[in-house]
Amino acid sequence: MNCGVGEGEGKRTGRKKGREMEMKMTIGMGEHDTGQALKVSGLTRIYGSSCPDCIRMTGPDHGTNICRVCGSVVACADISFDVMPGEILGIVGESGSGKSTIVRCLYFDMEPTCGEAYLRCYGKGNIFQVSSQEKQIIRNLYTGMVYQNPQLGLKFDITSGGNIAEKLLAANWRNVGRIRERAGELLERTEIPLARMDDYPRNFSGGMQQRVQIAKALANDPDVLLLDELTTGLDVSVQARILDLIKDIRRNTEAAMVLITHDLGVIRLLAERTIVLKNGRIVEAGLTDQILEDPQHEYTQLLVNSVL
Repeated sequence: MNCGVGEGEGKRTGRKKGREMEMKMTIGMGEHDTGQALKVSGLTRIYGSSCPDCIRMTGPDHGTNICRVCGSVVACADISFDVMPGEILGIVGESGSGKSTIVRCLYFDMEPTCGEAYLRCYGKGNIFQVSSQEKQIIRNLYTGMVYQNPQLGLKFDITSGGNIAEKLLAANWRNVGRIRERAGELLERTEIPLARMDDYPRNFSGGMQQRVQIAKALANDPDVLLLDELTTGLDVSVQARILDLIKDIRRNTEAAMVLITHDLGVIRLLAERTIVLKNGRIVEAGLTDQILEDPQHEYTQLLVNSVL
């Protein structure tokens, strides 16, 4: 689908372990395989009926993501990026900038208006265009998601171990003993006492719920891990433990991670490269250190100066 992004519009930037999983295949991206674990091109999501002017009449230059002609909301437009295996890509911006929409589309929680996305581990082309069944396979075998609200990622009427088992069953694990063993390994790794394996997440603190959610997201040993504001609303000490856990995952796996946050401190600590969003558009992209030390776009400068 043509989203109507005119020439010269859209993105503007200031700078230009072998794993054993049951039933998991390793397939190349074919013509799109240039080493990236994830490649996204032209991702656009519009809420509403939309019109030919939606893209042209929204974005940072207009100071809004609401089309003045038809009232549609352009959550994000012409978003393109790639992530290498073992890399953390940060996406930062204020509330309403379109950050969460990107990962929700990539995890098939919502349909993009247009755009393309390719996974190195999945060789059947643009994942946005495959069947619902194929999308479920991608979600079950190749990707993991950690939501800002644990209630979106966990079933609170199922035990913490049961939540992990659910993900493993979806990934074609069938040996009950091995499933429970794997669940225990993941809970220990995320600092959840094994004695709490059969407890319900509703009885856990917010930080423990997030760690169970991370354990569940890691259950299928994902090639791509999507992290949506995973420390927002948590106490500082709890945030530190969650961030240490993400650093440990980066050290010990080849998972490519997309980190959504509004916190530049989290970006500085975790992300090698960063994308800055405003009004649904990329206004700056590059190495994290360069963006934070020498921001080029006025909005990025504002973000950086606000935390100094």
